[in-house]
Amino acid sequence: MEETKNVKKKKKTKTITIKANKKGRHISKLLNLLRVIVLPIYYLLKPYKFYGPRKAKDGACIFISNHYTLFDPAYPASMTWEAIHFVAKKEVFKMPVIGLLAKGAKAISVNRDGNDVRGLLDCFKCLKNGEKICIYPEGTRNKGDENTLLPFHSGAAMIAIRSKTPIVPIVIYKKPRFFRCTHILVGEPIELSEYYDRKLTEEEIAAIDADLRQQMLDMRQKHKEFLESKKTKKSTQA
Repeated sequence: MEETKNVKKKKKTKTITIKANKKGRHISKLLNLLRVIVLPIYYLLKPYKFYGPRKAKDGACIFISNHYTLFDPAYPASMTWEAIHFVAKKEVFKMPVIGLLAKGAKAISVNRDGNDVRGLLDCFKCLKNGEKICIYPEGTRNKGDENTLLPFHSGAAMIAIRSKTPIVPIVIYKKPRFFRCTHILVGEPIELSEYYDRKLTEEEIAAIDADLRQQMLDMRQKHKEFLESKKTKKSTQA
């Protein structure tokens, strides 16, 4: 009687990171395909205009943005041809079509309450590998007052400090609407280097997150004043 050997095939562990190409850039073929096909269509339906640094530098950074719709990733995706790992709630991965795209683009899954060790580790892995991630600190879509931001969940500041990575703030000025131009405000990269290699308390981290939120609110207010002054100038010239 011949002995049969049960050879267990080792499952290939899916890595969240993307290997750099010869030029040292991390490229997602799926995300680039979506950029070429979906972004032009989205732009025709909901046009947008950038104010501030339009192009993100190559290499690791953390985009943080306020959140109105499922298509908000279009804005950071328009700022670079490199891969971006979008941090999304686990529920997104269960959605038809969008869930498959999220998995294919190697989005990072986190729990709704944000308390997810694996999700944090994935963020650190991507940043250490020189890649970009995008976090929506509000934690959910803002369906209320579009003139303010929802309270920020913890995470963005802590990840930026521990990984020593700059934060690029993006403010969607108003909720995107069909055939109306949405203003996308982009701030200069924020370096939190004064906090590097320091042991910070939860309260101190929360204060830094609150400061990031305030900086984004200031960006919104400054743009509001710019638009009002522009409107006033036009009326006086008429």
